Amino acid sequence: MRKISNWLMIAVQLSGLLCVWQPAIVSASTKTINTQPTQQVDISFSYSPVGTVRYNQKSGTFSVTENGKAILSNCYSKAGVDGKFFTSKDYKQIVYSQAQVADGFGKGLKHTFTLTGNNLPNMVQVFYTYPSHKGYFFVELYVEGKNLKTNYMEPIAGNMATIAGDTRSLFVPFDNDTFISYNSKAFKAPVSNISAEVGTVFDNSSRKGLVFGSVEHETWKTGVRTIAKKDSANTFEVWGGYTEEAVNRDKIAHGFINGNTVKSPKVFVGWFADWRNGMEEFGKANRIAEPPYIFNWTKPTPVGWNSWGVMQEKLNYDKAIKVANFFAYSIPAFRNGNTAFIDLDSFWDNMISGGREGDFSKLKSFADYCKSKGLQPGVYWAPFTDWGWQGGPNRKVLGSNYTYGETWTKVGDSYHDIDGARATDPTHPGTLQHIDYVIGKLKACGFKMIKIDFLGHAAAESSHFYDPKITTGMQAYKKGMEHLIDQLGNQMLVYAAISPSLATGRYAHMRRIACDAFKTIKDTRYTLNSVNYGWWQTYLYNYVDADHVVLSTESEGANRARMLSAVVTGTFITGDDFSTHGQWSARAKAMYQNPEILKVVQNGKAFRPVEGNTETGTTEQFALKIGNNFYLALFNYGDADKTYTIDAKRIGLDADKATNGKALLQGVSVSDAKGVLVKAGDAELIKFDLSK
Repeated sequence: MRKISNWLMIAVQLSGLLCVWQPAIVSASTKTINTQPTQQVDISFSYSPVGTVRYNQKSGTFSVTENGKAILSNCYSKAGVDGKFFTSKDYKQIVYSQAQVADGFGKGLKHTFTLTGNNLPNMVQVFYTYPSHKGYFFVELYVEGKNLKTNYMEPIAGNMATIAGDTRSLFVPFDNDTFISYNSKAFKAPVSNISAEVGTVFDNSSRKGLVFGSVEHETWKTGVRTIAKKDSANTFEVWGGYTEEAVNRDKIAHGFINGNTVKSPKVFVGWFADWRNGMEEFGKANRIAEPPYIFNWTKPTPVGWNSWGVMQEKLNYDKAIKVANFFAYSIPAFRNGNTAFIDLDSFWDNMISGGREGDFSKLKSFADYCKSKGLQPGVYWAPFTDWGWQGGPNRKVLGSNYTYGETWTKVGDSYHDIDGARATDPTHPGTLQHIDYVIGKLKACGFKMIKIDFLGHAAAESSHFYDPKITTGMQAYKKGMEHLIDQLGNQMLVYAAISPSLATGRYAHMRRIACDAFKTIKDTRYTLNSVNYGWWQTYLYNYVDADHVVLSTESEGANRARMLSAVVTGTFITGDDFSTHGQWSARAKAMYQNPEILKVVQNGKAFRPVEGNTETGTTEQFALKIGNNFYLALFNYGDADKTYTIDAKRIGLDADKATNGKALLQGVSVSDAKGVLVKAGDAELIKFDLSK
């Protein structure tokens, strides 16, 4: 063990403060280096070069400062055990210890406060800091006792300093179901906002802001509540145990955790000069805290087609082959990595004779045909749903000896129904054996991609799961999804459609950013609302996606906007019925083979929003730097032409580069990019060459 120098120990003894010290970190994951006696009053430690946490052992509260200015104050932890609530303020004795850590976030320090007394279960507050290279910290809570039972654990709550300006509190949905949207609410008293898994309060003008959120999703659903008050300090709370039917679809309370030691979700806390940086750091932190269970996708950014855009229930073998031919012969340049995915959505079983226990040979023939044309075959499935539940409980679950009634997720005296489908218990052997059967068939056909849908059904809280060790919806989700990924192996690109936004990061390469969107400018605006406030998920997944881009018979401007909505999201999946010829096929030939557009898609990352004060709407500007090029996407959702005045500083571009632009969609040279006309219901992508 490395020794602390004498002068530092003297300083600690004289001041009662733990001075900031960065020892060499050993290879062990944790190593205790110091314990403070209970008579100490203040313990201070850094979490960034300018950020400090100061803990008061007398009150059981702590504060957070940046450059000496209070950001958070009177912070505490709270838990509800066996129906009784208590906080860190309720304890008589608090002992501090410090240990070195080395984990996915690098080398840092673990600060542990153990609280005892007052006939309460022991409470342990743990802080993780990486002050040399991170601008945020983590906090988590443990409660220790005998046979504890809880469904509420709050690692951090307290007061927030006022953030002046155009202040916003962001609502982040739990999933992308029911056409839900993000909402950047004006944070002016009196207002209360609850966000799922992550929340941020920021000034859109200066962009300064706070970010709070859970980076663990295998046990808890997390809520972030922010409240602006008139006559007292603004407050916040981050807790595990959040359920609300309109947000995470649950009709009952969060499941209980039982044991002698129970743990909260680990919470990310940070103050950022630009809230967008904070959200991106949060997205990256999730991928580190819960590394992907699925294999990493190292192949090029996927592009391709999905049948749900237009074809839907009319999908059949002949039409699917014609689509493959269109991609092979009519748009041969629409490729990335020399291929494109041709994905059969729901109703692919139209190609099976005798039902799903019948003949899969036509489906295999389709997959083989795609491969013969240099294309990759894709398929679709919703593994945790029963769409035929109205046919009664006694129907056999394919691939098992169980009935559907035995597998239905129990919610009190009823079941979990949403989107027309009934949820099946992800821990039930009937559900798992069904997965084995169907995935086995699809793998045997040779599919190279699968779109998995309605995954939120697997995350529902239940009054009783088949597996008695599983007591929460997120635990059930973990078990079901890990089983699914185990069965898939490394054969397919895995694309998640309707799904929990954060918890799915472990199990999918690619995720749809919003709910279904098709062809209109309204569809484009809806999709881009989720990019506006959820673009940071591009760092949680390999890719996020705008789903099937449909041209149909919409105006050329609407077509451009819909295509560009895919490009700024990060990938490019089309959706027209290319088995027939029409305006859409001619437009696709002209638009989808644009080398400048395909070059952007190759990058695979979502564009950043320029503005964050759009309430229930969507910003009109998105920007991204790729190598020596800077791209600005402009969307005019309105019914009148509009000239956009580009603020170089606001979009993140050097002023002397702002006049060297080129419009990529309409081929217009932009000699003065300070004023760009975009027609009603249209879009433009401007490229600035930074090398000139």
